[in-house]
Amino acid sequence: MSKPILEITNISKQYRLGYVGTGSLRDDFLRWWYTMRGKEDPFLKLGEENNRSMVGTTEYVWALRDISIQVQQGEILGIIGANGAGKSTLLKILSRVTGPTTGKISARGRIASLLEVGTGFHGELTGRENIYLNGAILGMTKQEITAKLDEIIAFSSCERYIDTPVKRYSSGMYVRLAFAVAAHLEPEILIVDEVLAVGDAEFQRKAIGKMKDVSSGEGRTVLFVSHNMAAVKSICNRCIVLQHGKIAFEGDTNTAVQKYLSGFKKAANHRIWNTREINHSDFELKEAYIKGRHKKLEDAVEISEPLELCITLINKTTHNRIDTTLHFKDGNGEKIFVVSSSCLDTIPQNGEVRYRCEIPKNFFNNGTFSMDLYVVKDRKTALYIEPDILEFTLVNKAVELGRYMGDEPGALRPVFPWTVNSY
Repeated sequence: MSKPILEITNISKQYRLGYVGTGSLRDDFLRWWYTMRGKEDPFLKLGEENNRSMVGTTEYVWALRDISIQVQQGEILGIIGANGAGKSTLLKILSRVTGPTTGKISARGRIASLLEVGTGFHGELTGRENIYLNGAILGMTKQEITAKLDEIIAFSSCERYIDTPVKRYSSGMYVRLAFAVAAHLEPEILIVDEVLAVGDAEFQRKAIGKMKDVSSGEGRTVLFVSHNMAAVKSICNRCIVLQHGKIAFEGDTNTAVQKYLSGFKKAANHRIWNTREINHSDFELKEAYIKGRHKKLEDAVEISEPLELCITLINKTTHNRIDTTLHFKDGNGEKIFVVSSSCLDTIPQNGEVRYRCEIPKNFFNNGTFSMDLYVVKDRKTALYIEPDILEFTLVNKAVELGRYMGDEPGALRPVFPWTVNSY
């Protein structure tokens, strides 16, 4: 295998909250003296992980801790994680906006960054002048920039305003022009942060298409950060998940997205409610599960097996019906369909009720799915809503020769009846 175009080795970044420097002349001098002798900064031994939900006990925080990544030429690497996970800090270090506290970076080529709206643009200069300015920063000659100028302007759709100072641009126009410059001036490594979310749908499609083109067609490398999981899954070859400044997962994009959305929780296909958990006058939830029809609860389920869904509750009323409605969601959290016991003509009016539903085999695709629960009174009044009561994962272990020769796109994979005639 060829050498990686980008190699990140044990990168860490520490900040001191509320201060610049250590806070005292003595400590600043001590830090400088250790650095001059090639020794480790004594203050790096302090610090906590970057967890926004915890109250810290020290002023030092690690925004990143021991990040090591290798990226090959032509690869599109997705970087995902919650707000504050360290994504933007990592990209700023790669873009040389800030330096790492420890570790090193080896990049074999020019890096172009699109980190936030307006980065690298001078507000008093026109769009055309900023194209030349950004090209010069990337080390390109005026002739090289001029050769790409018309293509950049056309892609940005800012022709009418290209000779207007960019301080008068909207945020969307800023991003259009900035992305066009970064993508067309031929950097070996293109870094794109969440800024594409500012653009409209048409521009996002163009930008995603361009990133695919520069990767597959031109062999350039893209680091893509986004909270749009559909975009990440559509363009990224590989993905890393950052959590509290550390790499929580690195590998297949679909698996990374599923782990990120689930918060790294183990899929729970069985739920039992205790008597004090939901105190409602009309009903009491007892149990819910989904499993292979002839399998145990803890067994893995293949897509070629039918599923059994069961919900048990107690109807405390005497003359009302209590139904359950379940909203099924895919790995991105998007609702794909709804099932409900309200389709039944008659049900018991009180006491313990057990609803059971069978989902046919080969209905779902392989992947992770979840369900939101709605408890409904008399088919019209929602008494209770609980998201993600069950989560289950389907696997495609045994591929039938001649039928399903690999993974298929989409959340569902129904088997429709086919006929053939010979003439």
